Amino acid sequence: MASKQVGLSTHIWNNNLRCILLLAFYPVLIMGIFWLIACALGMTMPYKTPDGVNWDAVLLFANKITFEFWPLILTAVSIWFMIAWFFNTRMIRKLSRSHPVSRKDEPELYNLVENLCIGQGMKMPYLEIIETHARNAFASGVTEGNFAVTVTRGLMNSLAKDELEGVIAHELTHIQNRDVRLLIVCVIFTGLFGFLSQLVWSSIRYNIFFSSRRRDRNSVGMLIAVMVIAVILWLGYMATLLMRFSLSRRREYMADAGAIAMTKNPDAMMRALMRISGRDRIPEGTDDIAMMCIENHVPFMGMFATHPPIDQRIKAISEVTNTPVPDASHLAPIDKSERIVQSEDDKKSRKNPWLIRQRRN
Repeated sequence: MASKQVGLSTHIWNNNLRCILLLAFYPVLIMGIFWLIACALGMTMPYKTPDGVNWDAVLLFANKITFEFWPLILTAVSIWFMIAWFFNTRMIRKLSRSHPVSRKDEPELYNLVENLCIGQGMKMPYLEIIETHARNAFASGVTEGNFAVTVTRGLMNSLAKDELEGVIAHELTHIQNRDVRLLIVCVIFTGLFGFLSQLVWSSIRYNIFFSSRRRDRNSVGMLIAVMVIAVILWLGYMATLLMRFSLSRRREYMADAGAIAMTKNPDAMMRALMRISGRDRIPEGTDDIAMMCIENHVPFMGMFATHPPIDQRIKAISEVTNTPVPDASHLAPIDKSERIVQSEDDKKSRKNPWLIRQRRN
């Protein structure tokens, strides 16, 4: 038990350290990208020699520009960090297309989460729901005051109460272990490159395929410079992706273990993972949100997977708890009495877009 506690403390300490290192490295990465972009712009200027580009002049130009603008760059990064710190919950809500719910909206779900939190001495997180048939859930937030647990409507309607309890406990463990803070830092704080890269690539596609204006040598040179800048931004984006993929997949095993410690029901946790398997993809969901979910399967040979395969997670639960693996082919259908459902009055008072679409079909 002591070794387990030491391992958990080390995991939490490592997560906090990684957050600090990522936040500290990000301004350095921004400065490096800015310097490379300045080099690309310098190549479009008349720094020519008989042998080609005057690289000394280009590098001098890049150094001069970077030195002049570094206070502005650091100020912009600081502003972005402040925005991400105070508005990360709204950003995640926008990315996932979720909506907040209260005890009045979803009393059974709220009570289930509240009971788990009381048992762990945790502050109750906010609750969010994504109206989709997909079966998934994730936790988000960076501080005690804005932690949230988001579940899909499909998960609520497809899992028994004890199975849903295991999933919620898994997400609460991510909050306890500070995995969620590290993920938010990766997704929101260091996620600016993705937006800039997409913006520049869109500009390039427009100029190449849709602009009918005659291009002179200067415009062609600028187009080349923009393409170089896009490549540099893409490299910066790949660097942030490498930060994300460097996150240990061990966090999911530890969250599964924490869920079992909370619920004392390994069989329900394994059944929940089986019901989620292959049905986790949220329509129109981004890769950032998928990385935060309890499951994010990668079809192509598991390359760049952010989660261990579900069968390995189930095997680990079975071996550690000495609990037989449930037969996936004989999982009993979920009876209505076993689900977390809304009452008839709640259904009438609150429109559910996904259920309305089901009725129409």
